[in-house]
Amino acid sequence: MLVSIIALVSSLALTAIFIPWLIIFMRSHHEGQEIRDEGPKWHQKKSGTPTMGGTIFVLAAVIFTLWVAIWQGQINKTVWILLISLLGYGIIGFLDDGIKLYFKRNLGLRAWQKLALQIIIAIVIVFIAASDHFKFALFIPFLGVIDSAVLFTIFLIFWLVGFSNAVNLSDGLDGLATGLSIIAYGTYAYMAFKQKNLAILLFCMSVIGGLIAFFIFNHKPAKIFMGDAGSLALGGGLAAVSVFLNHPWSLLLVGIVFVCETASVILQVISFQTTGKRIFKMTPIHHHFEMLGWSEWKVDTVFWIVGLIGSILYLIIWG
Repeated sequence: MLVSIIALVSSLALTAIFIPWLIIFMRSHHEGQEIRDEGPKWHQKKSGTPTMGGTIFVLAAVIFTLWVAIWQGQINKTVWILLISLLGYGIIGFLDDGIKLYFKRNLGLRAWQKLALQIIIAIVIVFIAASDHFKFALFIPFLGVIDSAVLFTIFLIFWLVGFSNAVNLSDGLDGLATGLSIIAYGTYAYMAFKQKNLAILLFCMSVIGGLIAFFIFNHKPAKIFMGDAGSLALGGGLAAVSVFLNHPWSLLLVGIVFVCETASVILQVISFQTTGKRIFKMTPIHHHFEMLGWSEWKVDTVFWIVGLIGSILYLIIWG
């Protein structure tokens, strides 16, 4: 669909224009990322790198999804749900990033504050879906379709919160989360195209356009980081897309790297608290491979390939 290409190119252009401006602005005001002390020591040289680049591509995706949808007369509840998922989680990330920059520290919102806000956004999405008589049915492998509003609501909250945090955990190396997100959104754009779902196609293509432009400045050595404003938004958007394409479980393969990153942190915590021993040298797992001597480019490339393989496998199963 030609209009989806227009959405992609427009989002790409706007992001490419404003990211350099944001880099200059943040450098002139001496604003930059504070690197965690517990991370790899060689990452300390990245301290001071401009961040919050996600603000630009999130706004670009929202603007051009909305513009093209209005132009094509495709404004519906699905469009609003996707935009709220992207913008809502992006605002949470923006607040988190803003606190870190203002107080010059690597901790922003408290964990309970971030979780509460993430749950609120998910509940808002549930209410919007309910107002459109959305069928609250969930397919569970080996159990079949379960028609339960309560179960679906719990699942949606878990999915949105879980994957927004999963993408956030993956955003630890230059370009890693950006490349993985391009692959994942590209996969869902293809699925939306095959299903003739213009709303989701426009959304995915708008996000991809912004990410492609952002990657120009985010690959190693990164001139700017996306920050939580970008990573939380991307994860929330992916979760919403998978659910409202009626293929939520697809994200376990399409987002397999995000799943592995999150699982590595959970397993590390459980292992250390129960046995006092660590499974990995450092988590999330991309740091484990760094500690083994892999370069950032090698970790990025391998993880992107794994993400691509996961997406291709799902498309084969789906097709």
